[in-house]
Amino acid sequence: MSENVVHLHKPTDPPTDGTAPTVLTVVPDAPPAPPVPLWVRSGRAVKSAVTHETTKTTVRAVARHSLYTLNGGRIVARRTWDGRTGSRYERMIRAAEAAGNLEAAEEWEERLQRFRAARHHRRMDLLHSPVEAAKGVAVGAGMSIGVLVALGVVMAINNGHVGDVITPLAATIDFIALLIRIVQVVWGPLITIGPFLALLALWAVGSKQQAAPAWALPANVRSGEGEPITPSIVVKALRDLGVPALRNAIKEMGDAGASMLGPIRIAGCGVEVDVTLPSGVATNEVQNKRRKLAENLTRHEHEVFVTIPQAARTVRLWVADSGALDEPIGPSPLVTDETITADYAKGRAPWGQDLRGDAAALSLYQRHLLITGLSNQGKTAALRSLALWASLDRRVEFRIADLKGAGDWAMFDGLATVLIQGPTDEHVIEATEMVEGLVEEMNRRIAARQADPTVVFDPLIGIVDEAQVAFMCPAVDDEKRPYGGSKATSRYFMGVRKVHNQGRVVDVLMYEGTQDPTDQNLPKLVREGAHTRASLALGTEAQAVMALGEKAVNGGAAPHLLRQGLDKGTLVVASDGIEIPKGQSSITVRTHFIGDDDAKAITDRAKTLRAGVTTLHSIERGKKRDPLADILTVCGDDKRVLTQDVIKRLAVLAPDAYDGWSFGDLTRLLEGDGVEAYKSHGRMMIRRDDVGRALDNRDADGSASASQ
Repeated sequence: MSENVVHLHKPTDPPTDGTAPTVLTVVPDAPPAPPVPLWVRSGRAVKSAVTHETTKTTVRAVARHSLYTLNGGRIVARRTWDGRTGSRYERMIRAAEAAGNLEAAEEWEERLQRFRAARHHRRMDLLHSPVEAAKGVAVGAGMSIGVLVALGVVMAINNGHVGDVITPLAATIDFIALLIRIVQVVWGPLITIGPFLALLALWAVGSKQQAAPAWALPANVRSGEGEPITPSIVVKALRDLGVPALRNAIKEMGDAGASMLGPIRIAGCGVEVDVTLPSGVATNEVQNKRRKLAENLTRHEHEVFVTIPQAARTVRLWVADSGALDEPIGPSPLVTDETITADYAKGRAPWGQDLRGDAAALSLYQRHLLITGLSNQGKTAALRSLALWASLDRRVEFRIADLKGAGDWAMFDGLATVLIQGPTDEHVIEATEMVEGLVEEMNRRIAARQADPTVVFDPLIGIVDEAQVAFMCPAVDDEKRPYGGSKATSRYFMGVRKVHNQGRVVDVLMYEGTQDPTDQNLPKLVREGAHTRASLALGTEAQAVMALGEKAVNGGAAPHLLRQGLDKGTLVVASDGIEIPKGQSSITVRTHFIGDDDAKAITDRAKTLRAGVTTLHSIERGKKRDPLADILTVCGDDKRVLTQDVIKRLAVLAPDAYDGWSFGDLTRLLEGDGVEAYKSHGRMMIRRDDVGRALDNRDADGSASASQ
């Protein structure tokens, strides 16, 4: 029998196959970690237990229900005291006096006198009531016994038993004894349960009034989202605003602090209320604490607007329904109603909705326009929507320079007489010359008006989008005059200023859109020359003053409080061309957004109203002109063009060369090249093909002469 040998130790001889031996290193056991002291472990356990959410919820619940009972008793006591004394009337008198309403104070004082007189009569009656009550009890008892005995006599006569005389009286006595036994049985438990029922009643009162601190209330109540605006909430929000004079005045008024408030009216997607401030509290003290006021009303800052109506010492609060301003408004009527028309002189452009949810429409008649704001807030869309409405009036002529060049105005090709698109210095130069063309047309109209005061002109609207590019342009002309800047030598600046100064009276208007305004990219004289000034979200209050003017900002206009990126298309507007609530200096408008496809559909409708417009994409000056080639250029794709339109288009193309041209000048040029104008429906016209043929013949003759 063989034996199995087990080696308990690993052999130490090196292996014969050439591999390295495995070396095992024995690491001694690390020293054990020192034990955590008991007080540290106990502290951690206590902290974990105290900060646990279950503990917090339990503490809140205990505190809440305890305070409901305690404060419920206080409310019941206060109501009882008010019902038994004249304290309610005295509070109302103090409130009326604090508000300066002496008429109301006199009325409450009269009510107090009537209450005191009635209470005096009741107390005097109590002096005689014990004797009268005793007499009443004696008479009542005697009559009751007499009735019972009489009933017993009737029963005795009927039954023939004399004992029935006292039967009704005995039955009554037995019934009274039963009631006494019932009371004796119920009285003990009632005494025991009664206090608990009373506490339950007090808890119910406190719970209904939510008479506990905010930290102890449930989470859904603490958040306050969507909480309806009531007089007590508004007064509490004003009291906690941090204005000592206001807080003290409300404290003196007691529960009657709501006397400061006018009626709370539903206004669109929110409510509106006028607050008459107590003496010693300025309206700007409330305006400057808009954020705190909004939070006190359980709203976000952008959901509360503070404006100043005409009444003295009064602020008007508009408080939106929670989340209502984050909901988009409906589409523009220009998109939904294809039959809509425009009237530049008498109509109003449907621009959007005010905060009440009412339609906000803007009159464009003889008003220069400026829209500004931070980048990507909807400036171009707001400006373009006004131009789209005006395009539906066939009398309106547009000259447009889009210095962004992203195609936002491309749908006006074939509708505007000038359309410049691009951000380079060359595009700024063309835009400047376009504005100078507006000045020349304005001067021509003014001269015509001086000759004939009754002459009427079609409206001419010049639009420069991203105007800050023009003001910041470093290019200079041949005479070293800068195109940009804000000095008297700046060509773009002076052109805009001249249109602002005199263009309105002859219906030559200037619309500008610019972003992130500063004194450098939007000079003071230019921004103050606009009759309608509108602003999207801005970064600072100083920029808001630049955009809308100091008066509007002092009156409550606050585009710098709009939320960048979230309030796209929301404008604060200062203009007499839009209906603004009486006493206010501005209005907030949520504009309709019209997309590119819808905008193209609108311009297509506008083009059908016109005989055909040739759009110039550049303006050339300072070079020798070829009048016949320029006539072919301005004819565009139209087969026939009115001679009057040809003259106007030539003046737009090259004002230096053709400004002031008359029908006679055009006729002499055409006849010299063999082109004959003809009359159609009483109006003189030329054919594009005739002009092209004359140009080809002239070029062919010139080539033949050169070859000879």
